Amino acid sequence: MEYVVIQVTLKEKFLGTGSGNLPELEGAINKQASKGYRLHTITTSSAKSSGFGGGDRIQATMVFEKLV
Repeated sequence: MEYVVIQVTLKEKFLGTGSGNLPELEGAINKQASKGYRLHTITTSSAKSSGFGGGDRIQATMVFEKLV
């Protein structure tokens, strides 16, 4: 089996709730799918941000498995 591991950082919107860059996550998944991989596992971890613009950060780690 062949695997690819990718990390994407999701940033909370400055105003309101939800992630401001879900299209980036979707794009990463679709890019690997177009190469013949499927999403096998996804894990997340969160961290607070104290920098300008604030907002929480969620680190999504995705493991893709090559389809045979």
